[in-house]
Amino acid sequence: MRARTLILFLVALVLAGGTGLLVRSWLMQRATVAEAAPVAPPPAPQKMVLVARGAISRGQILKPADLGWQAWPEAGIGRGYTQSGTKTIEDFAGWVAREPFAAGDPISEAKIVSPGSRGFLAAVLSPGMRAVSVPVTPTSGISGFVFPGDQVDIVVSETVPGSDGNGNTPPRKGAETVLRDLRVLAVDQKLDSKAGEAVVAQRVTLEVTPKQSEIIAVASEMGKLSLSLRSLVAAPDEDTADSRDGAGTLDSEVSQLLRKPLGAKGNQGAPTVSILRGNGKSDTTTESQPASRGL
Repeated sequence: MRARTLILFLVALVLAGGTGLLVRSWLMQRATVAEAAPVAPPPAPQKMVLVARGAISRGQILKPADLGWQAWPEAGIGRGYTQSGTKTIEDFAGWVAREPFAAGDPISEAKIVSPGSRGFLAAVLSPGMRAVSVPVTPTSGISGFVFPGDQVDIVVSETVPGSDGNGNTPPRKGAETVLRDLRVLAVDQKLDSKAGEAVVAQRVTLEVTPKQSEIIAVASEMGKLSLSLRSLVAAPDEDTADSRDGAGTLDSEVSQLLRKPLGAKGNQGAPTVSILRGNGKSDTTTESQPASRGL
């Protein structure tokens, strides 16, 4: 029995020693592989940079919703990039893009221009457009509630000659919309506006085509100009910027006390006078007759 027990003990000892050698060899191999593996470098330091949230076109007036902060590698931050902590997004409200931006592009101050800077108005204008200033009053300027970026129509109030065209009838008053959907660039000399601030302006600068600038120049000599503020959402069948009403509105359409001007068939509401000339006879209204002269 003792011999058998001794043999079993020796076999177990050999197995234990072999197992220990195998485990030691495996651990040494793992350590060698771990030492040979490259150590991952620490992440590069990053900072928050001001970028465009979406596409920004040339001449677009920037709004806070157009901008946002994005993490940017510190080594890739170029000169002119705006970093978090130096300025706020609201500081760039009202600025204008000199160059177009794609979504995610960093906002460089070399590619934008601030209100009041030289070249700001030229940067705001779309290619081929012009800037024209229009005088307004508190009434015609909608009591100061027209701001840069709004769209307006121009209405001219004028004196219309009498219906007979010979000066025998008194002149009439009329108004018509001469231009539609014009973009407001500036109010007085302000090219941006603060939230909730209403300023009663004396002049409004509009973006127009060369032809529209001529129409405004003529309309300002014809009568008084007024602005009509348009909705931000246009109706599907609404007229475009170059459309013209053509009809306008006369004073007789506003006041029931005024008789309508004579049409092709005359004014049926006025008294009729028969005029005999030789063998001929004609009927006319008293409104179309000149005032009687003294003998």
